Amino acid sequence: MSEPAPDGGIISGSRHMSTEELNRRALLIAQGFAALGIGANDSVALFLRNDFAFFEASFAAGLLGAYPVPVNWHYTPDEAGYVLRDCAAKAVVVHADLLPQLRDAVPDGCALIVVATPPEIIDAYGLTPEAATVPRGMTDWDDWRESQTPWQGEPAAQRGSMIYTSGTTGRPKGVRKEPQTAEMLANSLAMAATVFDLKPETPVRTVVTGPMYHTAPNGYAMLAARFGGLVVLQPRFSTEGLLALIERHRLTHIHMVPTMFVRLLKLPEEVQSKYDLSSLRFVVHAAAPCPPFIKREMIRWWGPVINEYYGSTEAGGTNFHTSAEALAKPGTVGRAIPGAVVKIFDDEGRELGPNQVGTIYTRILGTADFTYHGRQSERDEIERSGLITSGDMGLIDDDGYLFLRDRKKDMVISGGVNIYPAEIEAVLLQMPGVRDCAVFGIPDEEFGESLCAYIEPDDGIALTQEDVRAFSRANMAGFKVPKRVEFSKSLPREDSGKIFKRKLREPFWADAGRSI
Repeated sequence: MSEPAPDGGIISGSRHMSTEELNRRALLIAQGFAALGIGANDSVALFLRNDFAFFEASFAAGLLGAYPVPVNWHYTPDEAGYVLRDCAAKAVVVHADLLPQLRDAVPDGCALIVVATPPEIIDAYGLTPEAATVPRGMTDWDDWRESQTPWQGEPAAQRGSMIYTSGTTGRPKGVRKEPQTAEMLANSLAMAATVFDLKPETPVRTVVTGPMYHTAPNGYAMLAARFGGLVVLQPRFSTEGLLALIERHRLTHIHMVPTMFVRLLKLPEEVQSKYDLSSLRFVVHAAAPCPPFIKREMIRWWGPVINEYYGSTEAGGTNFHTSAEALAKPGTVGRAIPGAVVKIFDDEGRELGPNQVGTIYTRILGTADFTYHGRQSERDEIERSGLITSGDMGLIDDDGYLFLRDRKKDMVISGGVNIYPAEIEAVLLQMPGVRDCAVFGIPDEEFGESLCAYIEPDDGIALTQEDVRAFSRANMAGFKVPKRVEFSKSLPREDSGKIFKRKLREPFWADAGRSI
């Protein structure tokens, strides 16, 4: 029988780092960063997979009042170079195996520190030991850290990580939060207690399943670690692997995305029932609409521990609901939490009443404001009446529950009719033989836009375009039936399992000579 997991710290593979050791390392690194000229409001870029170094560097930067800037390690050199230049990074911390795609993108004068890629990540991604080794002549993270003396200064006001948005409609924007006062911090922690069930007085046992260059996994993991909980890092999301981690470490809390639910529910019954999941107390998900039947099946399997919140990188989590509310209000993303304001406006800026679809605007009162780094005008464009929007569309029903329709930029206007791809995806996921799907708009000479569905079939299943269209016609209105259906054995995904819809959509618009 394996040794029981410790009560706190971080676990990755067979390695464990205690909370005390994390704090010790953060003080050493803060001194090293300070020696590089890094101070308040400066940036430290992290081109890392989920690893100890991610926490060490983030905690250290926070001590100095600097911004950790997680960079999506799927980025090309051009994409990564843009972020490094835009945030004016004074240092970059990078895993050794990712160094080749980043090295030429590092701006002159920016310190480069290389982290040896650990064994569990080597195994998860099929890397060679040579690729995971710090090249000779480069600054080795562990050696550099241990050569420092502990930083002696007073901790600065926390700013949090500067997360870059996805850049669906252009270059990514860095969401830069202002330093938090004591009151702002208290309000932010109250939000985290509601939507994540993370509280300093009750450390949790959790697993990080998604890449920490995303807002929610980043903030969730950092807070759980800061509160002294046990944080298990899954090197790469896998369904049965997650179930095994829950049982082995008696995990109590998880942050997930709906795609993970879809993939878990595809497991055979004998695998689903193989693991003891009784330790789970609070599972929360967000990031994309969850089809009601998927939510219902997860509650049936895991019990009434499934919760959901709605929010954004800019505003934080503003809406929340429990399993019971999900069953009573299928499809909702919850009601506004205490301290949050949520309103729906039309394109002319008029506030809409119950059950009217418009753009969602939100704010948590008394929390830190933000700007888009170096792009204040774009920040101003998304504000209305003191509230901000991330471009989502939805409605609030008579009982105050928010329902999403889709992101405004993902909405398809075909022949003057508004169509919401998320609604169609929810239907197609119920089709036998469909493992996953993505629906989006493509150019259409007659209607302006028409619908395209990309389908990932289950293994060994042969579906045709007419199969998909027939199922669609039987389950939704004719104008929602995809005009074009494509198939892929493996849709492009992030490590969270979320589909890179932009990669599917771009070729259609490029062929038409139009940008998206």
